[in-house]
Amino acid sequence: MTASLPTRPLRLGTRGSPLALTQARMTIAALRAAHGWDEDAIEIVAIKTSGDRIQDRALAEVGGKALWTKELDRALLDGVIDFAVHSMKDVETIRPAEIVIAAMLPRADVRDRLIGADSLAALPANARIGTSSPRRSAQVRRARPDAGIVLFRGNVDTRLAKLAAGEAEATLLAGAGLIRLGRDEIGHPIPVEQMLPAPAQGAIGIETLADRTDMRALLGAIDDAPTNACVSAERALLAALGADCRSPVAALAVRSGAGLHMRAEILTEDGDECRSGEAMLLRTGDAEALAKRLLDGASPRLRALFTGA
Repeated sequence: MTASLPTRPLRLGTRGSPLALTQARMTIAALRAAHGWDEDAIEIVAIKTSGDRIQDRALAEVGGKALWTKELDRALLDGVIDFAVHSMKDVETIRPAEIVIAAMLPRADVRDRLIGADSLAALPANARIGTSSPRRSAQVRRARPDAGIVLFRGNVDTRLAKLAAGEAEATLLAGAGLIRLGRDEIGHPIPVEQMLPAPAQGAIGIETLADRTDMRALLGAIDDAPTNACVSAERALLAALGADCRSPVAALAVRSGAGLHMRAEILTEDGDECRSGEAMLLRTGDAEALAKRLLDGASPRLRALFTGA
């Protein structure tokens, strides 16, 4: 069924990286298929974020996940764009009240991929691993205490170039991003039983203004309900933990019968301590209960990384 459009093309805001632009085009294709729109119905507005400009420091040192969203948020609030697309794992847990997550596309492969070796066990002694993720760093150190962590920031090609230049022996990238970029042959997937992914990994979210009921209705047509339910539960866990970009936390929810089965873990930055748990989620508060259980069993050092303690 064709939905009516405004007199001008809708403006979709996105970061300008190759992966972000690919995800924007996926969103446009889904909307065109759902509403019967032509090629001119939506235009892409590429916006450079602080996270794209600042590449030499960890996110925690320069503002956290807001570096990926604040410029797009401002564009939404100022009416420069009508909606915005994000990798959901890069979206802060607490969002401005004026902005809503109106839809999520079907989730892709949630696993991390190791590039540079067949497995963590196959890495040479004292290998350097390139990553900027506290979660990946802690998990690698837990599995390989001899490994060293080297800061790798930037898009996929930038990180692969750093690896090729010998700045590290291996790096980790999200499988979903490689698949979306048509580079499925790169790297070795790590089973989730060995490396639980970041909350919301592999999911694409689309945001608009809360009071734009027209946009919310249009975007709702492409929302994948199972993905939305799982990712929302993982984000609820993050909120209950009081986690931020410095907090090593992993979580994965999957549909199971009438509810969701969630596995989660919190770690110290060096990987020495890991508290893990799982739960069947049948109602909203169940993710919060799992977060409380993780924190209650944690040492003071681990709890200090989470403000929900």
